[in-house]
Amino acid sequence: MAVPKRRISKTRKRLRRTHFKLAVSGLVTCSQCGAMIRSHHVCPQCGYYGGKPVFLDGKLVKEEPKKAARKKKK
Repeated sequence: MAVPKRRISKTRKRLRRTHFKLAVSGLVTCSQCGAMIRSHHVCPQCGYYGGKPVFLDGKLVKEEPKKAARKKKK
């Protein structure tokens, strides 16, 4: 049966346990409704992302394509 040869010091024990930690969840508040959401994700409460509506009533909001404003100069 395996038996420890030496006592594990407090430092050695704590160094081993530094990896037993919880990951930071990365939660932020939504700028529109104030709900807690994951960073860089659409808010499930209001459907906004970056101050712009992405989902309204469960449907995807499509942006109108930008027109080619620049014309070739002569």
